[in-house]
Amino acid sequence: MNKFNDKLIFHIDVNSAFLSWSAADRLMRGENIDLRDIASVIGGDEQSRRGVVLAKSMSAKKNGIVTGESLFTARKKCGDLVVVSPDFSLYERCSRSMREIFSDYTPYVEKFSIDECFLDVTSYNTSIEAALSLARDIKDRIKSELGFTVNIGMSDVKLLAKMASDFEKPDKIHTLFKNEIKKKLWKLPVGELFMVGKKTVPRLNNLNIFTIGDLAQYDVSILKYHFKSSGLTMWKYANGIDDSEVKYNKYELKGISNSTTLSENIKSRNEAYKVLLTLVEHTATRLRDIKKCCYCISVTIRNQEFNDSSRSRTLNNATDSTQEILDTVKKLFDELWKGEPIRLLGVSLTNLCEDNFKQLSIFDISSVRDERQRVIDKTIDSLRSKYGETSVIKSVLLKKKQYK
Repeated sequence: MNKFNDKLIFHIDVNSAFLSWSAADRLMRGENIDLRDIASVIGGDEQSRRGVVLAKSMSAKKNGIVTGESLFTARKKCGDLVVVSPDFSLYERCSRSMREIFSDYTPYVEKFSIDECFLDVTSYNTSIEAALSLARDIKDRIKSELGFTVNIGMSDVKLLAKMASDFEKPDKIHTLFKNEIKKKLWKLPVGELFMVGKKTVPRLNNLNIFTIGDLAQYDVSILKYHFKSSGLTMWKYANGIDDSEVKYNKYELKGISNSTTLSENIKSRNEAYKVLLTLVEHTATRLRDIKKCCYCISVTIRNQEFNDSSRSRTLNNATDSTQEILDTVKKLFDELWKGEPIRLLGVSLTNLCEDNFKQLSIFDISSVRDERQRVIDKTIDSLRSKYGETSVIKSVLLKKKQYK
């Protein structure tokens, strides 16, 4: 990302979706064996010999089993293969749950397939560090809350984001920005380019085109002669040219939320306050970014037993103030927390309205004070947008220096 105003697109792809979803569901139901750790496949009716492999585990792949082959031939390759029938209603529920997590971060979510989505998260594009932190947060939430893993590809265009998500798997984050094309994309076999089918590869090879780089540097007029309009499309894709937008459902955003699963359980109020401050800063910044205020604030705590508890409060006046939201969040936390170790903390802002919510009066001291706070918040937002997330940090979050 050379500019802070470049688009930031994520392509999120579930690793071995059908198998992962079936495995996660079985584990939640009390089974001890994870389908992902053994030779297993998702497939149709094995007895009729008409069933085919829809998804496979890594162990099954090592036995030579490929997606699309018959279960009959797959069984010949691996005698102890575990075959599980597909459950498409389960898969749709898992897909929906994943998209609900995405909606906590952005309303711009495009369902590309049941196990793939594009996200426009340009509002987070303040620095590469901020973008990677966001991707890790989304990936880790899906893993901890839903029980399966995803790959995330990051780029400034949709095409390259999708290509990046296909790099090394599973449970990985990869970047492929325009300035990384020559280094990361051009060395790949031409058959790995999006939209280049198996039948097209031999025709490209006959033109001495073997890598994506070969295609990108080829005479586009010759490609158009041999492949018509598809030749121009392939050439554009090889050069990372794609101006398509993330297609999303234009529904009214109902709320903004953020949560984090902690690497170690928190046992002190002050440590919880620090985490809550970070969550509030993210949610409040997003609230101001979309020019909204909220009436309702909620806090969620998950303990070490994986039990969730929540508490919310509706304000008399809508707000987008970081400090006002934080004050309410702390009060809710104090009312909710019973002293048990904390595994997850979450903050939600709902019941949104437009941000032109207050008519200031010079005789209303509290209104003037609130407006001063809003100016401070927006100044901090602007600095972080220009110089990165870490350009302005609250002192409470700074690590104490050790003095000799």
